[in-house]
This record gives sequence, C-alpha cells and structure tokens, in this order.
Amino acid sequence: MSDLSLDTRPNPSGLPQPRAMLELIKPITWFPPMWAYLCGIISVGVWPESWMLVVLGVLLAGPIVCGMSQAANDWCDRHVDAINEPDRPIPSGRIPGRWGLYIALAMTVLALAVGWQLGPWGFGATVLGVLAAWAYSAEPVRAKRSGWWGPGLVGLSYESLPWFTGAAVIAAGAPRFEIVVVAVLYGLGAHGIMTINDFKAIEGDRQMGLRSLPVTMGPVDAATVAGTVMVLAQLVIVFLLLIWGAPIHAGLITLGIGVQIWALGRWRKDPARLAPWFNGTGVGPYVLGMLVAAFALRGLGA
Repeated sequence: MSDLSLDTRPNPSGLPQPRAMLELIKPITWFPPMWAYLCGIISVGVWPESWMLVVLGVLLAGPIVCGMSQAANDWCDRHVDAINEPDRPIPSGRIPGRWGLYIALAMTVLALAVGWQLGPWGFGATVLGVLAAWAYSAEPVRAKRSGWWGPGLVGLSYESLPWFTGAAVIAAGAPRFEIVVVAVLYGLGAHGIMTINDFKAIEGDRQMGLRSLPVTMGPVDAATVAGTVMVLAQLVIVFLLLIWGAPIHAGLITLGIGVQIWALGRWRKDPARLAPWFNGTGVGPYVLGMLVAAFALRGLGA
C-alpha cells in the first residue's frame, strides 16, 4: 500500500492538497521572525499587559506574514522552481492553476486583519511587512533579482521589523534608541544569512537572470561576503554593548562570533555543498546572540 503522506502527484480534483498548502508556506522559515518578535518583547524590559499581544504577534510574524511571503515567493518563482526544484508544490501541480496566488492573497488579507488587532504600531509594521514581501518577489520591483537588495530586504523584514514591532507593541510607543539600533544591525547582518539560501539555486537563478551573489561573484567570494556581513554587524553590536555598560553580554556574543569565523573558514572550502551545514553551525550562534543582546537591552532599560 502506498504512503499517501508522501504522495507528490497532482490532485485530480483540481484542488490543492492540504499537505502541499502547508509545504507552500514553509513552517521551517517561520522561526526567525517569531524569534525576533520575542527578542523585541524581551528587550523592552517590562511585562506585557496582555499575553494575547505576545501570542498574536508571534502568530502574525511567523505563520501568517512569513507564511504569506513564502506563498507569494513560490508563486512568483514558479518558473525558476520548475528548473531548480520541480517537486515544489506549484511546479509539481500539487497546487494547481492559480491557487498559489489565491493563497498568498488570502493570507495578505489575514495578515492585515490580525495586524489591526495590535494597535497602530503593530498594524503599521504589518503593512510594511506585507509590502516588503510582495516587493521582494513580484514584478515590477522583484528585489530578489539583486543579490544585494533582495537579501537585504528580507533580512530587515525577518529580523529588524519583527524585533521593532514586538518592542513597540509592548511599549505602546516607539522603542528606545538602543533597541532600534540593535534591531537594525541584526537585520543588516541577516543579509548574509539570506544569501546562504541562494547557493541551492545557482543554476536556475543564472538561467532566469536572477543576479544572486553566488551567480555574480562565484560561490567562494559570495560565501566570504555573506559570512563577513554577519560578523561585522555583530562586532558593531559588541562595541555598542561595551559602551552601554553590558560587558558580559558583549563577551558572550563575541564567543559566538568566534564560532562563526571558524565555520566560515570551513564553508569557504566547498560553499555549494556545505551551505546547509553553515546554515546550522554558523547561523546558530548568530541567533543565540540576538537573545543575549535582547537581555542586555532589557537590563539597560531597567
């Protein structure tokens, strides 16, 4: 008997398969914005008046807005995916016709509706997140055509914007200067993290005219740039934490930077093959450093 959970055949009914719809919105990608939103809450240094703001914000940042951005990206990238990953839900036919577009549009409306529940700061950030998601993937902007603007936009959307939103929603106003600076720096450093994903699609990107860094610079130089951007952003944060009187937190982040530099040296030896390895080994300390920085900021505001 065949395993229906692994069935990759198109649905003869012309409707999308439930498993394919879940695959379309890529749950594995929800973690970064959810983590950043929680870091934003922690960095404020006050308990939320309502935990519903925390729950709604985490759901909005992850499953809803991030899931919507993944659906929009897969719809706009269906021709590229037919080359790079033909088993993906849309090119494989498991999400037939224009259903991919309909799902992305429905989730856009849902995101705005939920964002409205988070007050003016939460709603404004949701609008920015939705616009950024479509600007990244869709014509005429399609920022992902550029290996510089595309990852930069995603990094700011996945890390800086949720961090700012979490802090603003809990504080019921604009976050402190220190919080904004650290959130922006982690978003800029995430440019390197987003570039890692481009190593799996070099051939398709080249054929479709997408100028990712691995295509334009070559895998080794692109890996070097990605890792360097991550490290430089964190070094600035370490420097700022030392100035602000948080040396222990700065030291912990520095230890993570050391691990990333070691991992980068190994990654550069075979960038295409080792990109998934670096995505776990090198990115892990970066993400943990975000939490350390959030607690440092919390202490500054106490």
